[in-house]
Amino acid sequence: MLNIKLSEIAKLFDKKLSYEAVINTVVTDSRKAEKGSLFVGIKGDNMDGNEFAAKALQNGAEAVLVDRICEGVDETKAIVVPDTKRALIKIGGLYRSRYSIPFVGITGSVGKTTTKEFTSVVLAEKYNVHKTQGNQNNEIGVPNTLFALSDEHEIAVIEMGMSGPGEIRDLTVEVKPCAAIITSVGVSHIEHLGSRENILKAKLEITEGMPDGAPLVICGDNDLLSRVTDDRLKVYRFGITNPECEVKAEAIEQQGSATKFVITSPWGEYTAVIPLVGQHNVLDALSAFTVGCLMDVEPAKAAAALSKYVAVGMRQNTVLYNGMTIVEDCYNCSPDSLKAAALALASYPCSGRRIMVLSDMLELGPDAAEMHRQCGAFIANQEIDLLIACGELSKNTVEGADRAGMERCCHYETKQQMAQMVSEAIRPGDVVWFKASRGMYLEEVIKTVMGKEEKQ
Repeated sequence: MLNIKLSEIAKLFDKKLSYEAVINTVVTDSRKAEKGSLFVGIKGDNMDGNEFAAKALQNGAEAVLVDRICEGVDETKAIVVPDTKRALIKIGGLYRSRYSIPFVGITGSVGKTTTKEFTSVVLAEKYNVHKTQGNQNNEIGVPNTLFALSDEHEIAVIEMGMSGPGEIRDLTVEVKPCAAIITSVGVSHIEHLGSRENILKAKLEITEGMPDGAPLVICGDNDLLSRVTDDRLKVYRFGITNPECEVKAEAIEQQGSATKFVITSPWGEYTAVIPLVGQHNVLDALSAFTVGCLMDVEPAKAAAALSKYVAVGMRQNTVLYNGMTIVEDCYNCSPDSLKAAALALASYPCSGRRIMVLSDMLELGPDAAEMHRQCGAFIANQEIDLLIACGELSKNTVEGADRAGMERCCHYETKQQMAQMVSEAIRPGDVVWFKASRGMYLEEVIKTVMGKEEKQ
């Protein structure tokens, strides 16, 4: 329950209403509007929430925040702003300002949600943690995460995503993190930002909401992040290959579906085990350990807590099915994360064959076809027995693998055709890794293969 005066919200935008009310919830769905709620009209790709403002008032909303007055809206109950998404963020910031607890911000091209989950379990060794649920990391998800804060929380972990410049800046100035992690700078969203250098600038916007002297934790193995310096903040680097990193993972050893490694750090040397495979996951765990130590979690407890990680959504969720290992890694995909998945699959314990099932990587811009070909060539050079793909761009992945000498790689026009092929091809002992951008809905193939409408 927010318990914010409507006049406080109106004041954020230099507006005044002729009456007062107490706002307990902020909603963007008119069907959820009720007494004590403020409805915010968000214009999306397929629907304009401003057009439902009248319905929200009918359902009991105390007021509406819109970018224009639509038919049926009582103007005396409307706060009109140029950009309702930014306005929603500002309201989230207003509510966040009531809390003096530490906030940790997380961003990066890949690994944000995994890092958020690792960070949360580490901080839970000392604090009652509030965190972003799922991947609610955008202009709507971050305010909603802030609105869920309560007096019982002692620290908050906030994931921040973006698709263009300025978006993380808008979030961080309201969240005001006292520490931040940047996991990586890759090519996700390069279609909108034009270059990796522009992606780096967008990710570094997270620093604009941080106080002087705050710790900025970045991946020292990333070519762009390794060169980042900041005279205002204290920079900590984590990594595996860069000897200049303050926090490093050594003696990495895969143990079944888990990975064991030794953390060397300013706080000492500790053995850690995470229930995931792949060096990219080790990097995410290192960043969480670093922030935990900076937030006064006992280092030994921080290292041990990494084993408590639980996969969320479709991020390397591993299940056993009819003697086979199915890895559902369908939440998102970029060239960096696909190569990391290929390396993880190649080292996965297996009594049968290692099979990679792919679909397209999205938002890669004009070089998308070549990026897919390069990934195909990379896969061909790993210990992977079979590559199966569908999707227009994934034709290039198969082409790249074929040119690089991979004997068993094939492309199908539809997911239905591919699902049939996968179902017929796999057998006990196989490890089958599914990977694609979220918009390709590759999990539908998994459901077909496993003969279930929903995977439990």
